[in-house]
Amino acid sequence: MMKKRLIARLDINNEYVIKGKYLEGLRKVGKPNLLALEYYIAGIDEIIFLDAVASLYDRNSLFDIIKRACGEVFVPLTVGGGIRSIYDIKQALSVGADKVAINSAAVRDIGFIKEAVEIFGSQAIVGSVVARKNRNYWEAFIDNAKHRTKLDAIHWAMELEKSGVGEIIVSSIDKDGIQKGFDLDLIQKVTNSVRIPVIAASGAGNPNHIVEVCKVTNCDAVAVASILHYKIAGVQEIKQVMAANNINVRILV
Repeated sequence: MMKKRLIARLDINNEYVIKGKYLEGLRKVGKPNLLALEYYIAGIDEIIFLDAVASLYDRNSLFDIIKRACGEVFVPLTVGGGIRSIYDIKQALSVGADKVAINSAAVRDIGFIKEAVEIFGSQAIVGSVVARKNRNYWEAFIDNAKHRTKLDAIHWAMELEKSGVGEIIVSSIDKDGIQKGFDLDLIQKVTNSVRIPVIAASGAGNPNHIVEVCKVTNCDAVAVASILHYKIAGVQEIKQVMAANNINVRILV
């Protein structure tokens, strides 16, 4: 049985990790390299670095942060936000990222995903789905949840899979930062609709929320932010609760 991965998500603006609600980052919570090192030492399985405003301002400022992180953090690193060209992917991978997460550029041109997969392989490309409930369906959003697409998020996840991405991270705008649990219905529908690994994001307020999303949706990994940033629970505390509920995880010895 594959181990469930616990992933730290670092949303970054102007070289600070930020956290807010509903993907509106308002509060500075620390420096990305210091938090990445802290979570690595604590036993996190992977780290995702996301530039929270890159897609709005046509830039990506994370490459220096990733390069520094690679000197002291030895778990897989994903970079996202503002990845819009083959050159951007090459640059991210050249400074030490293992994967890139792509949302807005994929919606604007799905051919970009296909080209990226052909050049770098599925294992290096993560499809990012950011969704909000809109009456009877979940709508996909882009530009850090600022702009609507009118795309059905479940269908969009399936399209990303067909285009060759190696895994999908699913973020719920309605659940982000409020620490009341994951959007189980959204994540379950995605996991039931694709065969590739799914990372559940947005909503963890305590370790039991993480157990719940693993049990109900059969996701392959869980990305967390507030629960770590605000010291609600540490990495090993979360994993011990997961293990106690028969979820296979990597525990430090």
